[in-house]
Amino acid sequence: MEREAYNNENQELRLRWLMLSRVAIVSFLLGIAAFIQVKGTESLSPVSLYSVYLLIGITYFLSLFYAYLLNKNNNIEFNVNIQSLFDIVLITVLVFVTGGIESIYSMLYPLVIIYSVLFLGKRGGILIASTGGILYGLLIDLEFYNVIQPIYNVGHIYNSSAGYVFARIFIYIVSFYIIAILTSYLVEKEKTARVLLSEKESAFDQLDLLHRSIIESIDAGIMTIDLQGFIKSFNRAAERITGFSFSEIRNKNIGEILKNLIDIIDGESEEGGDSVWGADRKPQKRYETTITAKDGHPVILGFSHSNLMDGKSKKIGQILIFQDLTSKKEMEREVEKNKRLAFIGEMSAVLAHELRNPLASLSGSIQILQRDLELEGTDQKLMDIILRGKDQLENLAKDFLLLARPNPGNRTTINVKKIIHTIVESDRCGPDWNDPITIEEEWGDWNNVYGNEVEIRQALGNIVMNALQSMPEGGILKIKTDTLVTQDKEFLQINIEDTGIGIGKEHHDKILEPFYTTKETGTGLGLAIVNRVIESHGGNFTIDSKLNEGTQCIILLPIDSDRSS
Repeated sequence: MEREAYNNENQELRLRWLMLSRVAIVSFLLGIAAFIQVKGTESLSPVSLYSVYLLIGITYFLSLFYAYLLNKNNNIEFNVNIQSLFDIVLITVLVFVTGGIESIYSMLYPLVIIYSVLFLGKRGGILIASTGGILYGLLIDLEFYNVIQPIYNVGHIYNSSAGYVFARIFIYIVSFYIIAILTSYLVEKEKTARVLLSEKESAFDQLDLLHRSIIESIDAGIMTIDLQGFIKSFNRAAERITGFSFSEIRNKNIGEILKNLIDIIDGESEEGGDSVWGADRKPQKRYETTITAKDGHPVILGFSHSNLMDGKSKKIGQILIFQDLTSKKEMEREVEKNKRLAFIGEMSAVLAHELRNPLASLSGSIQILQRDLELEGTDQKLMDIILRGKDQLENLAKDFLLLARPNPGNRTTINVKKIIHTIVESDRCGPDWNDPITIEEEWGDWNNVYGNEVEIRQALGNIVMNALQSMPEGGILKIKTDTLVTQDKEFLQINIEDTGIGIGKEHHDKILEPFYTTKETGTGLGLAIVNRVIESHGGNFTIDSKLNEGTQCIILLPIDSDRSS
């Protein structure tokens, strides 16, 4: 239906152009007639010129009538039949008043036959050719037998022979039919070619749509660049991965947008002795690199590239296919980290077990000796050293055990405010307190969490101890709590912030790993135990630290479901 409506609209437009062309031709004839009259040429009598003017006027009037008729009745075939028949009649009259058998305007018949074929097809063209042949032959015969007298030249002596008149009529009629048949043949060929072209265009459009759908649907970024390195295409996945829209980077050089990619391709070309835009190569192996997305964050890409060829196997550019590996790499790092932690946990459990057995024996023996012996002076000092060493080994064994297997049981409602106050008061008398230290507290309305009190106390104690140790010349220790709702869960957020020496950026990725420490003395288990305990409670632990500016530890712990104090 849409195609038929389009064809009708196209035919109507062509018919209007035909009407306009008729007016243009008649206007040209009007100019010729006026020129003849002004110059006073005697080849046409005044009566003949007036007849030409009359025919031109009639044609102008008919053109207005055709336009009106087309608006009232948009049947193309009907309108073309009316116009072609009137045109044949007017041309016959024009031939009569301008010389009859000698008139040069008989050449206008083929024009009507041609446009009749274009609009009406072969059958319509044959009909108009027959009409034209009949009218022209009738005119010439009537003139030959003196039934009508030529008005173009009064007193003209008609001296054409019967053979000449018959031959002329025959030639014109045959030529009319030949023109109609040849034109219809060409029109049919043109229609066939148009249909084939339309089918090819439709198939191409479908193929192009399929191609675009595939390119836009796949999860990999696809980008094409020309021989100069200017970006020519950029699919939806590429926009999502890089953050750049195609409209932003279209026709920009790839080196301005994704410098790392072009550096790798250029480097590979230098190794192979080729320019990146040089000789033909097979698709390259896969590479990994880090780019900077539009918003500034790094993105790890896995990509490959190959030459882009045209239909003649001539290189016209490069095609790059890439994927965002950032999440995958983070997952791999997390898996690797969990493997290490699992190994460390197993090792810690074994080590804690092996330490606790001899420690229990040593502790019992020392207690018996201490009870039965009365030590003084050097002996007492040695005994104190032994006891301190025993306590350190026991604490280390506890740390190993806590790192290996946090205790999921024995969980109750815990008041974090009371625990931190106890920790701070205990540390005031410890060796890590360096005056002047100021405590700033900002407590929220709710400070209860649900968990193992011993483990949470140790975790918070480790954080406070690290904060105090980072301020050897004193400073400010800020403690703040607040409630936070995230992912439909309610957490208590505990911020412990100090103004100490901070941690360098190069240590940020490793400070939560077991046995990693930036201190001269320490086991590197403190923050690892904190992270392990918080995760076992379904919470989250993050550290934000800047060198020589201080450290902020943020702990999220699930709030006690029973909010009754």
